[in-house]
This record gives sequence, C-alpha cells and structure tokens, in this order.
Amino acid sequence: MKASSLLIVADDLSGAADCAIAFAADGRKTVVALDASAPDESAVVIAADTDTRRLAPAEAATRTANAWQALRAPGRRLYKKIDSTLRGNWSAEVAALAALAGPAIVTPAFPATGRTVRGGRVIVRGVPLEETETWKLENAGQDAALRVMLEAAGLRIAHVALDALRAAPQHIVAMIASAPADGIGAIIVDAETSDDLAALARVTASVDEPFFWVGSGGLARELAALPDLFDAGAASHAARSMDPTRGPILALVGSLSAISERQCAMLRAEAGVCEMIVPPAVLRDGARHPEWQAWHARIGASVRGNEDAIVRIGRDDAFDPVEGALLSNALAALVAPHFDRLGGLIATGGETARAMLAAAHVGSLELVREIEAGVALGRPSSGNGPAIVTKAGAFGSEHALLGAYLHLRGADIPVARQ
Repeated sequence: MKASSLLIVADDLSGAADCAIAFAADGRKTVVALDASAPDESAVVIAADTDTRRLAPAEAATRTANAWQALRAPGRRLYKKIDSTLRGNWSAEVAALAALAGPAIVTPAFPATGRTVRGGRVIVRGVPLEETETWKLENAGQDAALRVMLEAAGLRIAHVALDALRAAPQHIVAMIASAPADGIGAIIVDAETSDDLAALARVTASVDEPFFWVGSGGLARELAALPDLFDAGAASHAARSMDPTRGPILALVGSLSAISERQCAMLRAEAGVCEMIVPPAVLRDGARHPEWQAWHARIGASVRGNEDAIVRIGRDDAFDPVEGALLSNALAALVAPHFDRLGGLIATGGETARAMLAAAHVGSLELVREIEAGVALGRPSSGNGPAIVTKAGAFGSEHALLGAYLHLRGADIPVARQ
C-alpha cells in the first residue's frame, strides 16, 4: 500500500528531526511540528513532537494516541520514532498506538550511529545497552530487553531473529497479516546493518494490512530511500538552498553526556569558540537568582558583539535527570531575548531544542538537509529566523558540533564521521 503522506510521532524534538531528515533529503517537504494540533498539511512528512519523554507512562501514552487520532488521514502512514537507547516511555506509547493502528514492527537499530539490535536487545558500539553511561544515568538496574519492556506494557510479542530476517524477510508480511488473530501487538526485528533495515523497509512498505513502524532514524532513512513508498500524488519538493550564516552562531547544549562534553571540547579547540557554562543553581532559581541578570547580559553582549559561543548547562552535586526540562526552559529563557539576532543556532538535546524554539515562538521547522547522521539542519517554517541545527545529546561523532558549525559557515572542510 503506497502512502500519500507519513506521520512521524516522536517524544522529543531532536528525535523528530533526526528521524524525518532523510525524507527532506529525498526531496519531500518535511516539517517538524511542536504542536500536533496545527500541522502544515502541505507537507508530505510531518514529524510531530509530543514532548512526552519525561511524562508519566500513562500520560505519555494518552498524548501519543491523541496525536495519531488528531493527525491521521486517508493514505497517511504512521512511524513511531523511539530513542535508539530506549529512553522515555516508548513501550507505553507503542502499546497505546497498537490499539489504534495495528501491530508494531519494532527495531531501534541505527547502524550509522553505532546502534544495532541482536537477540531482541540493543547494542551500542558493541556494548550491551545496560552497560552504557546513557542507560545507567536514568535506568540503572532495569532490564533493557525489548521483549521485557513491551510485555510490561501489555503487548504480546513475536521476534524475528537476525538470521531469519536475512534468510526470508518476506515472512514478516505473513506475520503482520496473522498478528491480530494471534494476539500479537508487536514484532521485534533484529538488525545490525543498513542492508538489514533496507530489507525490512522493502518488505513492509507494500503491506496492505494495518500496522505501523517503530524505530529510530535508522529504519526511517531506509524507508525514505524507497522510490515507491509514496504514491504519485505525493509531489516532490525542491529544498530551498541556505546561504552561509553571517550572524553569530550559538551552540546551546543541554545534554550532560560525556559525548556532548567531547563535542564541545572539539568545537572550542578547532574553531576557537568561547564557552559559557551556566551553573544549575542559576537556572533552578531563574530570575530570582542574584546572578540571573548578569548571565542574561553576558550572553547578550556576546550576541551583539557578533561572537560565536557555546552556552551550556553546568553540573553540580544536586543534579537530577528529572529536572532536565526545568533547566532547559530556564536556559532558553536566558537566550530568547537575543534569538532574533542570531545567524545560526545549534541545539543539542531534544528538551533544549524544544525549550528554545518554544521560547522564541517558533512553532515548526522545515527541514533542509542532514549534516551528519542524526544532525538535522532546518529553518523556521515562517521563513524568518536563524538557521537551526538539532542533535540528540547522547550521540554523534566527536566532530558533530564542529561539523554543524562549519556547515553553517559554508566552510568546505572535511570532518571525520563515525
């Protein structure tokens, strides 16, 4: 069954962008929307950010289901974007959608960023997910098996092992057809390479029975590469060119991951960009803190002086991952009064990107191109405002921020990739 359009439902903004960017690169008008109730219906691909990562599972499930109900349309297919390291309420959200849209085809694999799935478990650069910093930071002691998480959400599971996928991918078509009668709500599929994901994309794209895809940017880019995913009515869209950025560039970093630390260090060392680390205490208290106005003035002086800068959240002994949205919103409030003077913004971390765009009253982005796997370039759909790059905090090469910065400046300098 060919589609006239695609809806991507994501739980954070950077995830929505990195999942949708491959469709923009393929020439389809692609928009990332902060508000699921007001999409750009001229877009072939709509990526709606439900902002549910930090919600309670039941609330996240309801909001996700409501997004599909509000945005479903004849010929529109569904892709539930999940974090490749399984952060957030993804299993509850998938269960809620399965009740409305049919069985889920689930594979978070994203080989271009080192994420694979083997034996129904996520592997990150050869390391089981449970052993990674990302998992331990928020889910220490919990089982990361896909089956365990989906069954806990109330779904009955089937599993397609890697050897089975490679030997006979077409069997998945029969599994989807029989899933309702068998009571199967989700089919987990192992994948280690882009070829594995491409095979899965090919065999599922033509399925007529109701179902939906669940994955990261990995499976999405293989779907985008299919020449016949969309019907003839889904017109190609000529992406607008973007001139090199001339105003100041601000890298706004909300992620506290070690990867983000290394990316900031590379941008400082190679491009000479100065760095401002805002203490969490200032962000927790906001305008009540005695140093708030000083930080506001310091950031403003940098922007007015046409100076490129990194502005990021510091860390202290009181840090709790749950307060991520609070800190990101406060950081965005410091920067928002200077937003219109920026030539470019690089936002690392989905909460940070959403907070900044919301504070600047940017309701949606039209995506333009992918700079590096998972690093998306876009602009406000209104056509006004700076060029905007979004990147999830926990992945990307050490050169990711530098590469985005150089791309915005129009510098044709080779940057190492993963």
